Amino acid sequence: MRKQRSDGQETRRNLLVSACKVFASKGFRQATIAEICKKAKVNNAAVSYHFGSKEDLYVECWRYAFAQASKAYPLNGGISAEAPAEARMRGLIFSIMQRITNPKSHAFDIFYKEAANPSGLLTKVMWESVEPSVRGFDLLVSELLDKEPNEQEVQLCSMSIRSQCLGPLLYARRRKSGQDPSQNGPKPLIEDVEQLADHITRFSLFGIQCFASKIRNNQQTRLAHELHRSVKNNLTRNG
Repeated sequence: MRKQRSDGQETRRNLLVSACKVFASKGFRQATIAEICKKAKVNNAAVSYHFGSKEDLYVECWRYAFAQASKAYPLNGGISAEAPAEARMRGLIFSIMQRITNPKSHAFDIFYKEAANPSGLLTKVMWESVEPSVRGFDLLVSELLDKEPNEQEVQLCSMSIRSQCLGPLLYARRRKSGQDPSQNGPKPLIEDVEQLADHITRFSLFGIQCFASKIRNNQQTRLAHELHRSVKNNLTRNG
């Protein structure tokens, strides 16, 4: 009985690994149960037994692929929670970039295929997966700007940093894997992930500093106007 349970777990894992590769390469609509099962060396009925349907297998594949990437590269990037916000920002950026560039990780290939031809099946589970990293950026920017995480300035800065991490590396990943039809397009400016992480960190921190300075200047200007208006009103009443 124990052996059967062990065999069942192994079959399920083989299906997940094979399905991740097929979904990452072809997307949900072009992938077939037959190809996945052939790659996993199991009977086609195994998908129904272990997952219920192709749709359910697709969702579980995303969870599995993202969990594997998260386990290999924790969000803190190896930086202590007691470290300065600037160091923690670099750790988070580097962690995300490692997840994207790891050739053994299929999460972001699945992400790219889903974005290009949405099935709608991953909308909820994708957000559940990426929400911790989004919140992580929001909290760090909030700390650096000394503003609440849900304020617009924080959200805009956080979005800009995430875009810098995703855009160039998703393009580079697809180009290297041969999935990008425009193979004659521009090569990535920087191949070294650590070097790119350093650049994005410096660029982002400088932008946040400028943003913070602008916010302080606006606050000082507003306070000066309020003080001037208050003095003027007092003079008018006393005069």
